[in-house]
Amino acid sequence: MVDLDFSLYLQRFQEVLERFRTFKGIRIITKETSLYFFMDKNYKQMPEASNERIPLKFVVEGKEYQTCNQYITGAELKQIAGIPSDTELFLSISKPYEDELIENEKTVNLARPETEYFFVKKKLHFTINDTPYTWYKQYIRGIQIRQLGNIPAEDEIYLDLPEGWKDDFITDDEIVDLARPGVEKFISKPRPLRFIIYVNSREKNWQKRKITYEEVVKLAFPNPNFESIAYTVTYSGGPKQNPNGSMTKGDSVFVTNKMNFNVTETNRS
Repeated sequence: MVDLDFSLYLQRFQEVLERFRTFKGIRIITKETSLYFFMDKNYKQMPEASNERIPLKFVVEGKEYQTCNQYITGAELKQIAGIPSDTELFLSISKPYEDELIENEKTVNLARPETEYFFVKKKLHFTINDTPYTWYKQYIRGIQIRQLGNIPAEDEIYLDLPEGWKDDFITDDEIVDLARPGVEKFISKPRPLRFIIYVNSREKNWQKRKITYEEVVKLAFPNPNFESIAYTVTYSGGPKQNPNGSMTKGDSVFVTNKMNFNVTETNRS
């Protein structure tokens, strides 16, 4: 036990205490103007080192990522960056040396002094409704274009061709070759409305979302006489807005495929 004059050695003690403050073997007692501290001679435990790792930075295709793992495989790099596993990925090497091909099973040490830059040499570019995209394969399906561009199912996809030529309609199952010269431009257009309805059991084509009372009557009777004849219109098999019901002058209803309309006429006299 050592008795230190508190007023004379406070500064020195503070330095010592700061140095050993993480030691679990120190016990401090104060009494009046004196301060006592005890240290177990057999206590040899040093301050615990922090297990927290500093994140390591790396760049794939111009985008920066971080990881606390020192080693990473080519497959993991592709998964993180959303690159297909069969795409060739390279590690950028300073000239005059050649860039290194990183196979899926290849392990890279990210703890080296410089930030590692990974890139794909063979990639294809295209646009969807003027938004640019990058693709790592030669071919792409229509459904993939729809998903990338968030194109609604009711819209149609076209390959935009130069003026004077008809745009190429792309179905969801169709495969498009992106390796052709130039940048492919895809556009979406609202799907043309095309309904088949039945009026008095006769099939009719209809191309609008709604139909009026007068239009239904004219489909049933091409030359109706609204002044002297009363027409009764009923319908069934409609959409959720109007599944079934009747129509009178001035009414309109939403149309769906294979909707049924029944029109009868009654002489007003």
